[in-house]
Amino acid sequence: MREQRQASIKGKSRSNGQRLDFEEVVLHRYERAAKEAEVGLCVPANYDSSLLKVIPEEIIQKDYGCGNPSQYVREGETVLDLGSGSGKACYIISQVVGPRGRVIGVDFNGEMLALARKYQDLVGDKLGYHNVEFRRGRIQNLRIGSDLLDQHLASNPVRSASDLLRLHEFERKISDENPMIPDDSIDVIVSNCVLNLVRPEDKKEMFSEMYRVVKRGGRVIISDIVSDEPVPEHLKSDPDLWSGCVSGALQEEEFLYSFEKAGFYGIHVEEMRSEPYQTVEGIEFRSVTISAYKGKEGTCMERNQSVIYRGPWKQVMDDDNHVLPRGVRIAVCEKTFQIYSKPPYQDQFIQILPREEISLEMAALFDCARTDRRHPRETKGMDYKETQSSPSACGPASNCCP
Repeated sequence: MREQRQASIKGKSRSNGQRLDFEEVVLHRYERAAKEAEVGLCVPANYDSSLLKVIPEEIIQKDYGCGNPSQYVREGETVLDLGSGSGKACYIISQVVGPRGRVIGVDFNGEMLALARKYQDLVGDKLGYHNVEFRRGRIQNLRIGSDLLDQHLASNPVRSASDLLRLHEFERKISDENPMIPDDSIDVIVSNCVLNLVRPEDKKEMFSEMYRVVKRGGRVIISDIVSDEPVPEHLKSDPDLWSGCVSGALQEEEFLYSFEKAGFYGIHVEEMRSEPYQTVEGIEFRSVTISAYKGKEGTCMERNQSVIYRGPWKQVMDDDNHVLPRGVRIAVCEKTFQIYSKPPYQDQFIQILPREEISLEMAALFDCARTDRRHPRETKGMDYKETQSSPSACGPASNCCP
């Protein structure tokens, strides 16, 4: 069987020995899928049926994904959908964020974009507001819009090395002065089974681009296919497996680490399917949805704040290598204190402020090498000598004491 499989793969690979053109096979497969629905090119996901009523059936039938990141979006947010395809997720999210929100879909496939744009006015008119737009570009380079680049090439064709240099200069110019997606402009990035389709050599840039465009305090919600084992090269050379969202999958741990390496923190597995999407040569590929946050950069200031980890684990370690034993007052800087007050940490810690507040202007630098406990006197003040009696909880109006 293994020999037959290898022969099949060789037959699908380029006969002239050239490397598989990942973008070409993905582009062609999804061009076909935009024209005629391809059964099995997705993992079924549950959506709020009330949000589907305004969406044309053609869009719903030609939607391909493996999860539902739209359920984690909130009203009023600016959302970027990477690999927006037929536009289904964008039109769902447009209803969740409402008229105060905004949705931007990015896709490189012209056929899919044409389908998504085909019903843009119709859906907006039904909702009573228009908050969705679609842009053509590669998700690994969110600075350069392909439509703008095509317009430039139409009047400035590349016929020589000098022309190529001028094209590169134009790309640098629009990247700096008119990026398709500006820095720190997005509240939430969503993506549904698309990251695995990006060429291996471009995946690092893709994660960096996500980090660049998300606002400080923003987040990503990504549904994708991951593998339980590393994918061997001969499977990556299979165009059907690659374009079918299988052999381009990152291994489970590598997938999460890619977000961490890009600078995200608070990475959380929202959902992982127990049943695999596909199994190939004993390697299981399954759908996972993760969330991750941006905003842990910055100077560490000492304001005599501490936190107590509630449990239930005996101790935990965060993305900055802070070790937090259960029930123990641990010294943290202002930045970490604020991070722990927000998702995804807010329910896991008791936060303790100093008796006398230290302003940021008067705060000293926090010793980031410090890993010890915060003595209560650091919080209360070394000269704190107050003696105070509290009214008994077991007075005449209480029945709690025998």
